[in-house]
Amino acid sequence: MKDLEVIHHYLDTQASRCFSLLYERYSGKIYSKCISMLKEEALAQDATQEIFTKVFLNLSRFGEKSKFSTWVYSITYNYCIDFLRRKKKQKDIFSDEMEKAAEPVDEGTSEKELLEMEISQLKVVLDNIPAGDRAVLLMKYQDGMSIRDIADILDKTESAVKMKLKRAKAKAQETKKELFKEQPF
Repeated sequence: MKDLEVIHHYLDTQASRCFSLLYERYSGKIYSKCISMLKEEALAQDATQEIFTKVFLNLSRFGEKSKFSTWVYSITYNYCIDFLRRKKKQKDIFSDEMEKAAEPVDEGTSEKELLEMEISQLKVVLDNIPAGDRAVLLMKYQDGMSIRDIADILDKTESAVKMKLKRAKAKAQETKKELFKEQPF
């Protein structure tokens, strides 16, 4: 059965097997996204359960305006970002980067430079940029999502997503330069 058929059957009959089927299809993907954003196995497992609770409670609100997978991804992304924001507030460490206005962007930051980073450097860079920037870069380059799908998830326009990607790439490049300064011989 396709996702929409399973959803409609569940909403009509409340058959737990239908929801179990959706869980089997999406739990691994949700967990993977949670672990990439939250960086801790236990947090990702808890988040996966919380996200499925949200999906379960809001399944009747799924308006079929996008694919079900996009809707689930949106819930996952928003949950993780909200969690990270709450975590920062609890520690009383407010990052000016989340609050301040956009800084000028280096127009020379290219996808080529981002993609040419060594894997080990890229992991360190991604761990050291704001969660929102990391998430949008992972959606685009790891998950291969289209600008339109990212816009749907973030509830932003496509041009806003393009600008967010551009700024995130610039932030990643700037972070790489700061963290991996070339040492003179």
